[in-house]
Amino acid sequence: MEYKINSYRTILFLFLAFCLCTNAFAQSQALPDTTIIFTPSNPNLIQPQSYRPMTKAWGLDLLMSNNGFGLGMFYRYEFSDELSLMLNFAISDVKDEAEFEQYDYYGNSYIPGKKNRLLLMPLTASIQYRLFKDDIVDNFRPFINAGFGPTMVFVAPYAHPTDYYYTDGTYAYTDPGKIDFFTSLKYGKMRYTLGGYIGAGAYFGMEKGTLTGLSVKYFLAPFPDGIEVMEGGFIRNFGGLFITLTFGSLF
Repeated sequence: MEYKINSYRTILFLFLAFCLCTNAFAQSQALPDTTIIFTPSNPNLIQPQSYRPMTKAWGLDLLMSNNGFGLGMFYRYEFSDELSLMLNFAISDVKDEAEFEQYDYYGNSYIPGKKNRLLLMPLTASIQYRLFKDDIVDNFRPFINAGFGPTMVFVAPYAHPTDYYYTDGTYAYTDPGKIDFFTSLKYGKMRYTLGGYIGAGAYFGMEKGTLTGLSVKYFLAPFPDGIEVMEGGFIRNFGGLFITLTFGSLF
């Protein structure tokens, strides 16, 4: 009888020891080792990094040509690291090669025989392709581009018709009737055609919010019937070589 009681005590002791060991093991699995795993009190302190490249840009173009200066604006969308779409609108002066500025007795300037003032206003969509992307550092990004679109020429009178006089088979101009630039705009009219250009250039500096570049383009806008600039002289092809300075902002 005493042997059975001792057996029961041994089994009970082993059962209690098993329960204590199981509980201790469970607690050791539930509690992480704080020397290895750290959970911040504010989970917002750790944020996954997100990078969104700036694929759009807009800005201003300063144009220089044989005719003088012009001003334009552009919008650029980057499809990839090499290919971009450009939309450009510009306004520049147009002159005839026969123009020669003179001054009267009172110091007023005039151009003998000039009949109309012209403003060239092209609106073009173009494709721009970056060259040598993997061979040249990013702070110098050369490209080629080509564009096409509607082109407008605003024609405004230079002087009143009554202020021309005929002498020796040519027309001359008397200064008192010269129309100033801003007044002549209300007498002007628009002419339309299609134009296009090809060009090349480069952007400078790293792309960190700003876009700065220099390009050269040859623009051509034909008018088969011609537009009269000098008296009796018609221009049928407008445009020429333009040097463009670009200043823009990336977003």
